[in-house]
This record gives sequence, C-alpha cells and structure tokens, in this order.
Amino acid sequence: MNPVPPVPALQPRTIDEVVAAVRPGGKLLPVGAGTKPALAVTPPGFAALSLAGLSGIVEYDPGEFTFTALAGTPLREIAAALGRHGQHLPFDPPFAAAGATLGGTIGAGLSGPGRQRYGGVRDFILGVRFVTGAGELVRGGGKVVKNAAGFDLPKLLVGSLGRLGVIVEATFKVFPRPRAMATLRVDFPDLAAALAALARVAAAPFDVEALDLEPPGRLFIRLGGAPETFAERLERLARFVGGAPEVRAGAADEALWLALQPATAAIGAGLLVKVPVTAKAIPELDRLLGEAGAARRYSAGANVAWVTWPGTAAALDGLLRSRGLAGLVLAGEADHPLLGITRGDNFRRRVKAALDPAGCFPEY
Repeated sequence: MNPVPPVPALQPRTIDEVVAAVRPGGKLLPVGAGTKPALAVTPPGFAALSLAGLSGIVEYDPGEFTFTALAGTPLREIAAALGRHGQHLPFDPPFAAAGATLGGTIGAGLSGPGRQRYGGVRDFILGVRFVTGAGELVRGGGKVVKNAAGFDLPKLLVGSLGRLGVIVEATFKVFPRPRAMATLRVDFPDLAAALAALARVAAAPFDVEALDLEPPGRLFIRLGGAPETFAERLERLARFVGGAPEVRAGAADEALWLALQPATAAIGAGLLVKVPVTAKAIPELDRLLGEAGAARRYSAGANVAWVTWPGTAAALDGLLRSRGLAGLVLAGEADHPLLGITRGDNFRRRVKAALDPAGCFPEY
C-alpha cells in the first residue's frame, strides 16, 4: 500500500485568512516555527496550517506592562521590544533563541527556568483570540489585568497542542527585568545531597529567579534584583548554600542559562521530552533514566524534568507509566506526542467536542 502523501501546508497571513482556511471543514494542524518538531508532525490526511506569516506586535503599553501580538510573532522580536523598556517575559519561554513563536509557546504550554519564581506561561496570559473548529473567531480574557474575567479560555488553550482551535492573537502581562543577575553553581557529592540543598533554598526567603539541578549533584541557583543591594544578597545566599559556589554574573550568567535551555540541535537521534515531576519522584526516576543512558536536568525547583532519551518512544512510555508520570515529546520520532499516564481525558473530550464538533483538528 502506498503511503498517504502529505497535504500541502496552508500559509495564511491575516486572521481573516485563518478563518477562511478553517471554515471549509478540512483537517488541519496549526503549527508555528517548527522549533518543537514532534508537535508539528501532521497526521495522515491533515494539512499543516502555518501561522508563521501571522506575525507582529499589535499593541504594547509599557506603562500597563502588557502587550498583544499575533500568534506567529517570534519570541525574539517580543523580547527585543520589551527589553528596550527594561521589561521581559519572566517565565523564560524555551526555544526563543531557535525562533519559537508566541502561539507555539502557548499551544505547547512550555515555560523555562524563570517559572521557579514567577510562575509559567499560564500565569502571564491575559487574553486570546482563536478560531474554533467551526470557523468562529472567539475572544477570551482581556487586554489588561483588571479585565481578565469570565470563563478562562486563555488558560484552557495553554498546552492544548493545537487540538482545540487556532490561536491567532494573545495578550500577556510582563514584568520589569532585574537590573542585576548572577548564578551560583554548587557541586554536591550526590543526588540526595543536591536535592536536600534544593529544598532548603526553595523554602528560604531568597526569592531566587531559577533553581535547576543537573545530576548527579550540580545545583544552579539564579538570583536577581537591584544593584544597590545585590552584592549583599548574593553573599548571604552563598553562605546559606555553602560548598564554595562558583559565581557567574552579567554576560556569563546569560550565556549559562542560554546553554541550559533545552535545544533540539543537541538531540541527535533521541527524543526530547518534558516530564512534570516532584522532588519525591526524582531519585527513582533518575536511577532509571541513568541506567538507560538518558541525559536529564531538573528545572523549576525540581518540578520539571527535561529528558533526552536515547531509546524508543515505547520504552520511555513504559518507564513513565511505571512511575505514574506523563511526558510531552518535543522532538524525535514518536507515534504520539503524549507519553505515560494522561489524566482528564473525559473533560478534554467534552471541551474538544464543544470547540471542534466536526473534528477539524487532530485528537490528543
């Protein structure tokens, strides 16, 4: 049997063109810049609906700390605009340097190490416009914090993987960027000691920007703040942590966290998978991942594992199921982007039936 040929991609450049693409009732998968390639694989019979041409910042009010942008806008463009006013997206969206878009970040539900202090993408999205499977253009939320009321459609679309609708525009709140930043790198003798230190730092009143763990025992602790008090705070944190930490500040700090971001370029033939975890689950999970030869890093205070898996998706699926965990495949070959234990299937089906009654978008 000959394989089903891929359906040519659609490339709308306006919101009206997105609506027109959806209304005929075809089978579509919304995609962005392809920085998370496992999420951009179109099932047989589906066409890719590329949002890359739907780009640009629609509105930005530095005084209100909000912006609105089209879904295909590269995060780098948004970061540059915010940076000119000393502001940023504090949740450090991954893959920004690789060209990730705003809509792709929302659809994948991805947050970086800044989630430790500030929360994730779900905590910063205020409003959204999206096209349902019936071709209806719907607005949810608002453009300022005080107007973001009612049924929370923006948060519903975070992590929806393009299965509920086509995100065409979003509004986010932003924060001032700390004027001073530095990272302490501390090496502990083993994973247990590093996890104990991580728990101590997380519970202490230091308001750290990021807290990541690289097995077996390397801890990265990022601090930010005003230059006037920063040196004294950094010294207190170093004394609290102990272990003769190495300090990286300024450009070295920025380079360090850029290198720690998950990158599809480093995957090779493996899978890049995001796994929500807890600190309690890490010791046994880390043992199993280590035995399989997987690279891994625990981010956001050990609440997220970034795993580079050298084996098959089926093998990792079995491992995650054995630990009661779920995984999202971002790159590499997998029949389905969701691995392990998935929950809330009944609710998800009901929401999808309401927003996509004709099955315009793929199933989860």
